[in-house]
Amino acid sequence: MDHSPGTQPSLQPHQHGHHCAAQHDDHHHGGGHHGHSHAPRDFGTAFAIGIALNTGFVITEAAFGLISNSMALVADAGHNLSDVLGLLVAWAAATLAKRQPSARYTYGLRGSSILAALFNAVFLLVAVGAIGWEALMRLRQPEPVAELTVIVVAAIGIVINGATAWLFAAGRKDDLNIRGAYLHMAADAAVSLGVVLAGFGIMLTGWSWIDPVTSLVIAVVIIAGTWGLLRDSVAMSLGAVPRQIDPAAVRTMLSSCAGVTEVHDLHIWPMSTTEVALTCHLVIPGGFPGDCYLHDIAHRLQHDFGIAHSTIQVETDPATPCALAPDHVV
Repeated sequence: MDHSPGTQPSLQPHQHGHHCAAQHDDHHHGGGHHGHSHAPRDFGTAFAIGIALNTGFVITEAAFGLISNSMALVADAGHNLSDVLGLLVAWAAATLAKRQPSARYTYGLRGSSILAALFNAVFLLVAVGAIGWEALMRLRQPEPVAELTVIVVAAIGIVINGATAWLFAAGRKDDLNIRGAYLHMAADAAVSLGVVLAGFGIMLTGWSWIDPVTSLVIAVVIIAGTWGLLRDSVAMSLGAVPRQIDPAAVRTMLSSCAGVTEVHDLHIWPMSTTEVALTCHLVIPGGFPGDCYLHDIAHRLQHDFGIAHSTIQVETDPATPCALAPDHVV
């Protein structure tokens, strides 16, 4: 670990046979090799299945739309084609996130998963805008709808989009990129359900305005569900502390460590949609406490807060000011 210039750390030699508390403390379980336990889960198979199913559905839906002269189905096929693109982007990001670090990209390409989540959020909102615009045009000029064909094809869409969303359900809480893929497919399942209900409504009443009104309602639902994804992905891309971590609690834990009189230059940021990094300076006037002390702190950060990549700088001379100590200095 680094030490501030001008300090004279007091190094205490380790006795042979001594082990860090993180290696045997029953309270802190989960392994002491920080930096790997929160790696992205592999959803490669889920992406492959989802892309194959949706590509097949796009071709089928477009064909039936042309055969039945239903512009609604053709338009929805174009929307589902955007889902295939969204899944491809999310899959590419999940794959890039596993790339090894290089001299230029010292964290690897983990940040690509954040960019993919942001892309999916923006792409969803653009798709909603297109749906809303089409719905408003249909309200002004209602068009006849081939109800039965629309109902059957949209019902197939519910099954395919619902099944694809289910493939990503397990990872939606832990990985924002996977959450983006999940929301994309869940939103489409909702759209397909709305189309089915609208088809039945038109069949029973003959009111063609039901179709565009249903589309507008679905658009509002999608916006409500996508807003959180957009907010979190923008925050992550700006290096904000992940929402599940309380920075005040982290500072309190670090301040309570033996011998620490001050904590400053504390930074917590997401390296990817699943991995969090931390850097900080600890002022310990009693001298450098040894490697095991730092390993134990890293283990606590991982166990208690999910921060798997921590870098801690020890400063031992309070009389030597640190240029990065003030909170407003970055």
